[in-house]
Amino acid sequence: VARVTRRLIERGTVHSLQGTTIPPYVALYRIHGPFLFGATDKLARISRRIKGLPPIVIVRLRHVPAMDGSGLQALEDLTDELKASGRTLLLCGAREQPAFLMERAEFHQHVGDANICPNIRTALRRAEQLAVEQGIISQKSH
Repeated sequence: VARVTRRLIERGTVHSLQGTTIPPYVALYRIHGPFLFGATDKLARISRRIKGLPPIVIVRLRHVPAMDGSGLQALEDLTDELKASGRTLLLCGAREQPAFLMERAEFHQHVGDANICPNIRTALRRAEQLAVEQGIISQKSH
């Protein structure tokens, strides 16, 4: 689990996020590799920083080939922590197996249907919509 920053994007050679603007009201994280029992404590990187995070947190799952029940539980716990702090979690880019697991477990009921997005572009549009709804930005500023 790593936070995606402007510096990381600019340093990368060819990176799928190059040219992507991460607005100040969003923190973008990515999980890389299987998200199984032994890896779930990695979300603590986000949990430890909750007070300093912007109102919307996006977790990109594009590079997660597999997830188990403990990975899903860790995402549920993170969702609850963020909600309790007044923040919103968006998930994006889930591959086939993690998406199937989330669907089977009805995870959308926990995080919200609109907060599970097929890709980063859709997640950033959803974040913008939430920012307008929450009065973080005005409709005219975007």
